[in-house]
Amino acid sequence: MRFEEDLKESLKVLKEEGIILYPTDTIWGLGCDATSPSAVAKIFKIKSRQESSSLIILVNGLSMLERYVKEIPQVAYHLTSVSDSPLTIIYPGGRNLAEAAYAGDGSVGIRICNDDFCNELISRFRKPIVSTSANKTGEPPPSNFSEINKSVINSADYAVRYRQEDKRKYSASPVIKVERNGVFKILRQ
Repeated sequence: MRFEEDLKESLKVLKEEGIILYPTDTIWGLGCDATSPSAVAKIFKIKSRQESSSLIILVNGLSMLERYVKEIPQVAYHLTSVSDSPLTIIYPGGRNLAEAAYAGDGSVGIRICNDDFCNELISRFRKPIVSTSANKTGEPPPSNFSEINKSVINSADYAVRYRQEDKRKYSASPVIKVERNGVFKILRQ
């Protein structure tokens, strides 16, 4: 029941270009419509973050990924298929996203999500969602809901209730940057 209610409320907020606080396949995140410039600007404001910093984007599968990345190097397909945990890949060029979602060089960090709640939300929304850690810039990312600062919770238009009681410690995903020529570099393990 809570799962379905949270999906409906989150979807409503996303469609209105609002901000949600939600559990992902890694840590809790602040999210919004990754294609909306005004929604993405709200994320930067909440996090007190410079817009020159890029954001992680969640998609629900390869077909959605292909709509938001200009060119997917073959090695990225391989890395995605062999990873046994959530993996964020920074692609050399994104498309169809809010301008502020990209890094200064045009690259974009995207993770194919492996979480029932997120995948259902993305499937119903039919667009990618921003997933940035639910903390102010410079503070440690929360490993579960109980570690999220109240000011961050209050800044969201909707805080998902599903998994708020989960006390397991989650961590951010590894990040790998992939170049067009197939060379890749591990940025975060």
